[in-house]
Amino acid sequence: MRFKLEKRQKLIIAIVALGIALVPIIITAYQLLTTSDQSVVFLESFHPIVARVIEFYYILLLLIGCVWVVFQVKDILTLKNENKKNELLHLQSQVNPHFFFNMLNNLYGLIDVDSEKAKTLILKLSELMRYSIYEGERTMVSLDEEIEYLKNYIELHRMRYHKEIDITFDVEVDEDDYEITPLLYIILVENAFKHGVENLQEDAYVSLKLKALKGKISFEVINNYDQAELPQKPGIGLQNLTRRLELVYPNKHKLTFTKNDAIYTANLHLDV
Repeated sequence: MRFKLEKRQKLIIAIVALGIALVPIIITAYQLLTTSDQSVVFLESFHPIVARVIEFYYILLLLIGCVWVVFQVKDILTLKNENKKNELLHLQSQVNPHFFFNMLNNLYGLIDVDSEKAKTLILKLSELMRYSIYEGERTMVSLDEEIEYLKNYIELHRMRYHKEIDITFDVEVDEDDYEITPLLYIILVENAFKHGVENLQEDAYVSLKLKALKGKISFEVINNYDQAELPQKPGIGLQNLTRRLELVYPNKHKLTFTKNDAIYTANLHLDV
């Protein structure tokens, strides 16, 4: 029903616009038909007052046309921004769902073995889920909030594994008012655990370094990995991250990956 109404409205607008455009042609044709001259000057045979009224009409029409064009451009930009926002929300909603599924499976097996540890895991997992669901919908969050989210994520992994893992997270921030788009770094950290720690029986390590200095934020993740297990093509998560960076930080980011002797390094630099 709504589609039919919009179609009818567009048809009416098109007819009116065509009628307005034909007005000068009709006036000129009238002048040619009512005079014996082979050519006429527009509005020449009209009374001066009538001619001025018609001229004012066309000036007003021109102004209305300009205003209409401005509103159309504004609507297009608004629609473009809405589409961008919707795409970002969709991408953010896809962040690390399988991590939560894995944690729930671990909790199921831990409840009967160590109920106190299971309770601690539940609380931390609840905090991560709260951040992902509620803060993840915001356009920007403070860098401190994002750092705290990463620390909770790392702590959950420390509690989850039954093997020794060397995990370090060094943070250097010169101010406390940095803001970034939420859930930006978790993909890189998650990949370090998923493709590194999980596939190594011993000597697994993950090193994270975050620096925010003079309006630039750099984030580095280094981990060792089993060369036989590392996927050859980037997964959905990295594709997701790349697209989000293009939308939020066009020409203001640099994402690089290097592999050297079973050491994987991911670097993300932002100009904020």
